[in-house]
Amino acid sequence: MSKNKLKKFAEMESFHCALQYPREVLLKEGFPYQGKWNEEFFKHSGPVTLELGCGKGEYTVALAKSNPERNYIGVDIKGARMWSGAKEVEKEGIRNAAFLRAEIENIDRFFAPSEVDEIWITFPDPQMQKTRKRLTSTRFLKMYGRFLKPDGIINLKTDSPFLYEYTKRLAELNGFEILSITDDLYGSGMADPVSSIKTYYESQWLSRGKKIKLISMRIKDFDNLQEPPADDIEKDDYRAYPRHNVVKDEI
Repeated sequence: MSKNKLKKFAEMESFHCALQYPREVLLKEGFPYQGKWNEEFFKHSGPVTLELGCGKGEYTVALAKSNPERNYIGVDIKGARMWSGAKEVEKEGIRNAAFLRAEIENIDRFFAPSEVDEIWITFPDPQMQKTRKRLTSTRFLKMYGRFLKPDGIINLKTDSPFLYEYTKRLAELNGFEILSITDDLYGSGMADPVSSIKTYYESQWLSRGKKIKLISMRIKDFDNLQEPPADDIEKDDYRAYPRHNVVKDEI
């Protein structure tokens, strides 16, 4: 492990805003703030927004700065990426932002029923071959339903035509309430101050001429979700940059 990674590990341990609970730690220690995020961690009562797959944390940090009355939590398993956002939060004394290093597969262990108001899923791997790993699949939606408020909102922001079409079909099949939907966020004129916040990865996709897609939705019934047919959805004809060209330090 490089000295740079070791330094970031040490710094993450010292950051108040950063909580590190990968599976082995979660199973051993449990999680102390489940149901108590506002009361015991933020010490501030406000709506809670999650960013799943937060990467470097730009979205979480920008949202926290622009909406001090709300609390924001970025979730990712890659600690070296997350370090960038956590460092900024610590340096600037931002009180309403936190970072949780954990597997999203265990996300329901960190929040109590109705503890979360909104979820942002920003540029996840579309998992074109593995339905159960897609962050908008019925498997994950059921998980989100265990802690999302009844009128809570789920937002997907993606460059992937495949994931966009899959999620659109899923929403139509299950009768989700669609609040906004577009396959060209910036070309449509629908971008607002929140949805137009650009992450590190989004900037890369835009530089490659890719259109950004957005779906915002509410789900009334998480118990009887059905998967849509997806075999006929055209696969994305491109891939992410090689890892060494995107992020040099990962945990």
